[in-house]
Amino acid sequence: MIHIDAVWLSTVSMDMRAGTDTALARVVSVFGAAHPHTAYLFANRRATRMKVLVHDGIGIWLAARRLHQGHFVWPAASGTDRLSLSRPQLDALVLGLPWSRIGEAGII
Repeated sequence: MIHIDAVWLSTVSMDMRAGTDTALARVVSVFGAAHPHTAYLFANRRATRMKVLVHDGIGIWLAARRLHQGHFVWPAASGTDRLSLSRPQLDALVLGLPWSRIGEAGII
């Protein structure tokens, strides 16, 4: 598997038709740069689809996830356009669970 040291979530929605180059451009515009061993998460407006861009130190990986029922628990765009997540929070988010209640933010 790809080694990931940091996970960043964007509260700004992204068009899910975006390919690797467009997603990388969005990472640079929202986060300033694509750092090695970092995952960047984006969702569509309805939060039913998610794209994850990972810089593994050599190249860029782009993965997509789609929920057929329900939606991802995604924060609304407010004061900040990015949030840092822990690995357990990422694991919960990918499954569609309430990731914000895991770790420092709360206990499940």
